[in-house]
Amino acid sequence: MERIIEKIWKSEPTIEGAGVHLKRVFGFHELPLLDPFLLMDDFRSENPADYKAGFPWHPHRGIETITYVLEGDVEHGDSMGHKGDISSGDVQWMTAGSGIIHQEMPKGNRKGQMLGFQLWANLPSHSKMMDPRYRGIKKNEIPIVSMPDGVRVRIICGEINDIKGPVQDVVIDPEYMDIEIPAGKSFTHLVKENHNIFAYVIDGEAYFDHLRKPFAHDASGDNYFDMRSPCPCSDGTFVLYKKQGTHITVTTDKHSVRFLLVSGKPLNQPIAWYGPIVMNTQEELRQAFQEFNDGTFVKQR
Repeated sequence: MERIIEKIWKSEPTIEGAGVHLKRVFGFHELPLLDPFLLMDDFRSENPADYKAGFPWHPHRGIETITYVLEGDVEHGDSMGHKGDISSGDVQWMTAGSGIIHQEMPKGNRKGQMLGFQLWANLPSHSKMMDPRYRGIKKNEIPIVSMPDGVRVRIICGEINDIKGPVQDVVIDPEYMDIEIPAGKSFTHLVKENHNIFAYVIDGEAYFDHLRKPFAHDASGDNYFDMRSPCPCSDGTFVLYKKQGTHITVTTDKHSVRFLLVSGKPLNQPIAWYGPIVMNTQEELRQAFQEFNDGTFVKQR
């Protein structure tokens, strides 16, 4: 059975860090629809003034941050001694665990272009105080599956045609794929039972289930007077699927599409969240900020 769309919405402009202009795809207000995922940002600009201020030193605990860069460079450093650049096509998968302090400073490319995404994934209660770890995945480590009809899939984590992505052994059992479909083609992917699954359109447009009707799912952020049918999802559209079904099918018409496809196993646990720290109880949250103020936040250096 094909999974169908439960809800769609558009990413919205916001300012984060020290003054970075970006689009918030989802965050606190969408909880717990996207469990185990917490937040996703789309940072793209051709104006360095939009992103140069960056994200100076700040703490994280209880989550994983996944940064995927398509254009430009992001300079990073952390309290474990890691430093370097996340360059075009690279991924940084950071498990904050018991606590890490880091910074991310977008630099763009020679043309001043910056395009990337950051996704936050929650950790289950038994892993929130695990040792921090860092995985830097270079572009050439991410396999590309090319299909006869021109569909291309970059597999960061997950599996297609017995080809697995480099990120494995993650507690939420995620998939993270960057998918391109030419005009007039279709892509079907088997999905895991009970996992939450979403897609985010980077470029172009497509139909993300077979219904193709604007009133077949909940929608927000669109013009309420737009009653056109069918209704393809275009750049900046977030698509959340219903939990029932064994596969998803995405189909293009006159235009190609590029989108991210992400899934993960829900934790179904309470969330206490403030800023860059996500725990299970308010007491754990209070303790984390007290330790940050006392200088005892970082357990491993």
